[in-house]
Amino acid sequence: MNPDDSTPDPGRRAFFRRSLPLIPLGAMAAAGGAVVATRDHLPAVSGPPVDTAAAHAGRYQPAFFSADEYRFLQAAVARLIPNDERGPGALEAGVPEFMDRQMGTAYASGSLWYMQGPFTPDAPREMGYQLRLTPREIYRLGIASADQWCERQMGKRFAQLSAAEQDKALAAMEKGVDGFEALPSTSFFSMLLTNTREGFFSDPMHGGNKDMVGWKLIGFPGARADFMDWVERDEKYPLPPVSIHGVRG
Repeated sequence: MNPDDSTPDPGRRAFFRRSLPLIPLGAMAAAGGAVVATRDHLPAVSGPPVDTAAAHAGRYQPAFFSADEYRFLQAAVARLIPNDERGPGALEAGVPEFMDRQMGTAYASGSLWYMQGPFTPDAPREMGYQLRLTPREIYRLGIASADQWCERQMGKRFAQLSAAEQDKALAAMEKGVDGFEALPSTSFFSMLLTNTREGFFSDPMHGGNKDMVGWKLIGFPGARADFMDWVERDEKYPLPPVSIHGVRG
């Protein structure tokens, strides 16, 4: 075991350590590049249900997602990257806004992907994306299926569940559950987790990573022209992150 994992809440620490290689991918995908869906284990977190009204992202009016769909996203990302003693989480960083804006890009319509058959959903993951659905369709169908599954299994929609129940629901979707008729729950969870990471670590110009909280958490310098002289040093980078637009964190 890595010594760092002996600290409280090792799930989140390990989550961010595994997320570091995804920073360039997140920045690219936010601008309309292809997304490689990845699978990871959900960090164990606890606490009360998220108060979406108190979050910075609560003031954003979504253009693609309905009010109910957006509440699902707010609640889900708040469990995937929670607000804790290390700083703001995905909800406070504006990740749902990032996702909604992303739905207006070529990526979301699938126009950047090869979308011709044959489609083989049961193919090994090494074969890449195998569904006929675009990201917009995955979210629309996946959120509806997730809420319906939660109502059948737990008596409430996802956003109305307690934090512990939301964690159980997300963990079940990651593993795979019956009742997702339009697509596998694993495919929906994989895209949800991947886009949550991207929104948390992308440049703020895309709607997420507000105040560069994701970059500050991991010590990423952002869009600085040159920081190579610090790469080999065993020291904390002393300067704040900088966004593409030149805003300093």
